[in-house]
Amino acid sequence: MAKTHGTRRKSRYKLKKTVREKGLSPISRAIQEYNAGDMVNIDLDPGIQNGMPHHKFHGKTGKVTGQRGRAYIVEVRDGGLMKEVIVLPEHLTAQK
Repeated sequence: MAKTHGTRRKSRYKLKKTVREKGLSPISRAIQEYNAGDMVNIDLDPGIQNGMPHHKFHGKTGKVTGQRGRAYIVEVRDGGLMKEVIVLPEHLTAQK
């Protein structure tokens, strides 16, 4: 059988919830607000596919540079380059 090359490939364990996390995520994650200049961590929620960046950005820290609709534009370092990632707030957590 031919191998697929979709965006969620090689992410079996990264995009899997633990037993205690299963089910709907709290609504408080969806209504979070960030300002430009805030540092955020990209923490993917596999239960919500919309607005999810590529899984290679999971665990990365970046700076919010703007907003596009409900989503935020986050500047993240990938290798030696700075990339802009468009992420919904469900997949972001504030850096402490």
